[in-house]
Parts: sequence; structure tokens; C-alpha cells
Amino acid sequence: MFAVYATHAAPDDPLAALKIDEQPDPNVPEGWVRVKISHASLNRHDLFTLRGMSGHPEGITYPIILGNDAAGVLDDGTPVVIYPMMGSDDWRGDETLDPQWHIPSEFIHGTFADYAVVPTRNAVLLPKTLSPLHASVLGTAWLTAYRALFTKSGLRAGETVLIQGATGGMATALIQLGRAAGFEIWVTSRTEEGRARAKTLGAHESFVSSRPLPRKVRAVIDNVGAHSWAHSMSSLARGGTLVTVGGTTGFDVTLNLLPVFADQLTITGSIMGTLQDMENMIGLIAQAGIEPEIGLVLPMERAEEGFRAMWEGHTYGKTVFTRDC
Repeated sequence: MFAVYATHAAPDDPLAALKIDEQPDPNVPEGWVRVKISHASLNRHDLFTLRGMSGHPEGITYPIILGNDAAGVLDDGTPVVIYPMMGSDDWRGDETLDPQWHIPSEFIHGTFADYAVVPTRNAVLLPKTLSPLHASVLGTAWLTAYRALFTKSGLRAGETVLIQGATGGMATALIQLGRAAGFEIWVTSRTEEGRARAKTLGAHESFVSSRPLPRKVRAVIDNVGAHSWAHSMSSLARGGTLVTVGGTTGFDVTLNLLPVFADQLTITGSIMGTLQDMENMIGLIAQAGIEPEIGLVLPMERAEEGFRAMWEGHTYGKTVFTRDC
């Protein structure tokens, strides 16, 4: 079958490990289903896989098909969207706390192919009100954004959240979801274009990255990491919460403990989300009529263009690869 995969770990030149070619058709274990992929979206995690970056001590076994998220149809024609969180068969409760959790393209092949194989529970029925194109972006960036906003931030309607960065898939998800929930949305961006585009998505205010804000905010959601950390900490009001969901500019930061205890700040991490989070998010998107921001749609044969744009920092919203279905 056709597939986009990583041949090896290439830390400094990830595109050198990117291959678009044929791979063997997948086997379908008992209790799993085969999904014929029509749309699959690109995540920064795919660059991590190409670079050999893994949060699991076992590491990645190459070659491995890339891709975490997708929409498609089961063998009987049922439209589904893939919930990407997988883990131990005997785990019960919050899937994000399962020590064995993983997503496609880590221990199993991913979604950038004609077919993906996932546990039956991970093939979520696609509502008629949601297109496969828009559904294909929900599993990683949007799910992480949803959990950060509604489970971790402690925000209530009318309160202000600062979103560090305004143009990536995570940031655009946070803007659209937060606006629908009634939060006051502030964003930062290095460019005037990024700040303007954020406002078209629903941001109330946009600011130059790292500039002092007119007032402190109830919550900050930071997926930038090292470059924005000091600004995120200094932007929090007393009793505020910083939710860290990534580190596109690096993971090593300096932490001054004084404001943490003096201002009673909360610093919390958030990653992915539960199956219930996924279902609740889909319900919110359908109810609010949200159309996830998609910056680029390419046939999967041209996947390298999407990878290159992400690696060079030229993406806005989500990038989706398509296959005939």
C-alpha cells in the first residue's frame, strides 16, 4: 500500500529520513479494525519521529509509517475519526495517565497511508455534521487544546486566557475552542500577519511576542516553551494557572520559585486527552458550528511539501493530506 514513512532517525535533517513509497498491507489483530484513510493531518510529533525524539524508553523502531490523526471509513463503509490514544488493555480511567500510553507512529504504524489499523474503541463514529476533512485534525492538536482549556486551565466563561503563539495548529484550535466557550482570548505572535489572522479566528486581542500585557491574566497556555516561558510566568495574575502543552523552541527553562508561592500560581502540564474528552470536543464543535482552521490541503503524494513548511516554520492552522476513498 501507499505510505509516508520514516526510514531512520535524522536529528538535524528530518526530511532526509522522509520516504514516500510502498509498504506492506497491515494485519488486523483480533479486537482491532482497519480504516481506509481519506484525510490525515500533520503534527509536530511527525517531525519528532523523523528526528528520533521519543518519550518512551524503548525508542522508535524504523521504518515506521508517520501520522497520528485521520478520518476515513471502516471496511463496511462506516465513516470514523481516529482517537489516537492507545495503552494497556487492562488500564481503566484517564487514558493520559496510563504509563503505557502511546499514539500511532510510535509503537504501531501511523495514519499516512492507504490503511491504518487501530483498536476498535479508537475508531469513533463520525457525526454527519462533521466533514472528514475537519475531523482529521482533531486527534492530537485539537484534543490537547481542548483538555488544556476545559480540564486544566480552571477558566470560567468571561475570564481571560493568553495563548502563546497564534499561527500553529494548536494555537488556532485554542482560539476557536476558547472563543466558542466564552473566554476572552488574547494571543501573541512575532508577526503582524499572525496577529491579524488570529483576530479573524476570534481572538479578542493580539500582542507582539514577549511584550508586557496591559494587565495580567487568569490563565496562560504555552506550547512555545523556552522562548516564551518568562513572559508566560510574568503574565499570570495572582492565583493564575500556566498550562504547558509543548516546547517548539525547547524544553529547558529557568523557574523563579518566589512568584510561584507568593502569588499562589499553578503550573501544570497537559497532553492529549481522554476518549470522553474527544467525544465532548466533537459535540462542542458540532453544537457551536466550528470549522477547524486548515491552512494547507495536499494530496498525500506531496506530503514532503507539508513537512518542509512545518520544519521551516511556515505553517498556519493545520496541514491535511488527502487520499482517494
